[in-house]
Amino acid sequence: MVVRQVSPWYRTAPVPASDQPWYVNAVAEVETDLPADSLLARLHEVEDAFGRVRTVPNAARLIDLDLLDFHGEIAAGGPGRAILPHPRMEGRAFVLKPLADLAPDWRHPRTGASIQDLLAALPADQVIEKL
Repeated sequence: MVVRQVSPWYRTAPVPASDQPWYVNAVAEVETDLPADSLLARLHEVEDAFGRVRTVPNAARLIDLDLLDFHGEIAAGGPGRAILPHPRMEGRAFVLKPLADLAPDWRHPRTGASIQDLLAALPADQVIEKL
C-alpha cells in the first residue's frame, strides 16, 4: 500500500455533538492491490495496534480509520465486508472538507452529488478548523 496524498489536518468537534474531546482528522488517498474488504481489514489491524477497542457507536477513540470510497464501488457490506461508499460520510464536515481538499471533483458514487453540494448541505453546527 502506498500513500499518494494526504489532506491538510483539521480539528473538529465530535459528531454527533457531545462532551467528548475534539478530534484531529484528515483524508488520505492510497494505492493498493488489496480488494476493498481486505483493505478495511488492514485498517482495523492498524487501529488494533494503536489500542482501539470498539465499545458503543460514536464512543471516544484514539484512532478511527475509515474506508470512504474505493474506485466508486457500491457495496452493501455485511460481517467483515466494507460498506461503500462509507454510509455516513455525506453528513460529516470532518470527512467532506479534507476529501474536498484532495479531490475537488469527487462525486458521491451512490447519489452523484458533488463534494461542493454535499459541503453546502452540512448543518452549520459542525465546527471544523484547519490546523
